[in-house]
Amino acid sequence: MLPQEVIRRKRDGAALTREEVRDFISGLTAGSVSEGQVAAFAMAVFFRGMSREEAVGLTLAMRDSGTVLRWDLPGPVVDKHSSGGIGDNISLMLAPMLAACGCHVPMISGRGLGHTGGTLDKLDSIPGYATQPGLDLFRQVTREAGCAIIGQTADLAPADKRLYGIRDVTATVESIPLITASILSKKLAAGLQHLVLDVKTGSGAFMSTLEQAQGLAESLVAVANGAGLKTTALITDMDEPLSPCAGNALEVAHACEFLLNRRRDPRVLEVTLALGAELLVSAGIDGSPAAARARLENTLVSGHAAEHFDRMVALLGGPRGFLEQHDTHLAVAPVIRPVPSGCSGAVSAIHTRELGLAVIELGGGRRVASDAIDHRVGLSELLGKGARVDAGTPLCLIHAADDSTFERAANIVKKAYVIGDAQGESATVLARVSA
Repeated sequence: MLPQEVIRRKRDGAALTREEVRDFISGLTAGSVSEGQVAAFAMAVFFRGMSREEAVGLTLAMRDSGTVLRWDLPGPVVDKHSSGGIGDNISLMLAPMLAACGCHVPMISGRGLGHTGGTLDKLDSIPGYATQPGLDLFRQVTREAGCAIIGQTADLAPADKRLYGIRDVTATVESIPLITASILSKKLAAGLQHLVLDVKTGSGAFMSTLEQAQGLAESLVAVANGAGLKTTALITDMDEPLSPCAGNALEVAHACEFLLNRRRDPRVLEVTLALGAELLVSAGIDGSPAAARARLENTLVSGHAAEHFDRMVALLGGPRGFLEQHDTHLAVAPVIRPVPSGCSGAVSAIHTRELGLAVIELGGGRRVASDAIDHRVGLSELLGKGARVDAGTPLCLIHAADDSTFERAANIVKKAYVIGDAQGESATVLARVSA
C-alpha cells in the first residue's frame, strides 16, 4: 500500500492492519517514506490514536526494523525506562545497582526530548564515553560490567531512531501509542526478559495528570506483555525535580556522589529502590520488595554498585577510576550564581516544566534536533516543595556560559517557583500497574 494511503486511513480513523503498519515502517527504514510523510503519520496517530492491537503491531514492526539481540548470560536480563522528567538521573544509579545484584542490564537510552533531559546527553559529559558503540562492544560491556548504558546503534530499531527525531520537532511527543512503540521497540530489540517502567506525572512530565499517566502506564504494560516481555510500571511524581539538579554534567556528578554513598536525597533513593525492587522480584532474585530493597541498598554501602559503574565507564572509553575523580573530569560552567527567592514564605508549588526550559535556555538542551549541547550548564541545589525561604534564600544555583544566558534562565526559574504561606507536599511513588 502507498504510504499516503496508510496516512489517509489513519487520518480518517481507520484501524490499521499489521501488514499496513509493517509496510509503512519498512518504507521509513528503507528511506522510501519521506520525512513529511513520517510527520503526517505521527500527527494522524496523535489525533486518532491506536488500538492495543495496532500499537503491538507498530512496536513489533519497529523492533524488527533492525537486529534483535539474543543473550546467553548467567543472570536475568533486565532494564528500566523512564517516560522523562526534570532531574531524573535514576538510570545512572540503578543500572550498576542491579548489576551488583546479579542482573545484566543492556540499557538502550535516548537523548533529551522536549523539555526533559536525556540519559545519553548526560553520559556525553564523560570524556571519551562512547554512547553509540557497535553491537560487539555493547555485548562485551554488558557481559563484563553487568550493565551498559548506550544509545541506539544503526542496528537496533532504526525505524524508531528516525521517528523519534521527527516527533521531537513536530509537536507529536505526547502521543501514547507513539511513546509506547518508541520505548518498547528499543527494549524488545535489546533482548530483555524483564522490564520496569517509570511513568512520570505532574507539572514536569509529559503526562501532567494522574489519569494521563495511568493511561500511558496501562498502554505500556499491556503492549509489552502482549509482545512477550514481562513488564510492570510505577507512576511517580514529577511535580518537582526528582534530584536537586538539572543539567547534564551536574546530574552525572550527583549520580557519582549517590553511588559513592555520600549523598542520599530521599526522593531519589525511594524511586531508585522501588524500581529496582520491581525487577528483582520479577526476575525471581528476591521473594519480596522488602528483601529486594535491602539487597539494593547493600550495593551502595558495600561499594559494589560503584565498581560496576566504573567498569562500565572504562570499558566504554571513559576515564579509569572516573567515579572518585569525577570532579576533575566533568566540565564546569564559567558563571555560577544563585537565584534569590525575592520574598519570604514556603515553596507551595513548582512549575517543573519551566525548569527544563531554563536548562534549554542555558544551552543544556535542544530547540531543534541539530542543536549542540553545552554539557556544563544547568541548575543545582534546587529547592523542593515545602522548603522555607526568605527574600535572600537561593532557589537554586545557575551554571551558565555567560551573563546574558544566566539572566534569561534566572527569570524563568523565578517564575517557576510559587512562594506562598502553605507548604507544598512532596510525593514519590503514586501507583503500580501490572498486567
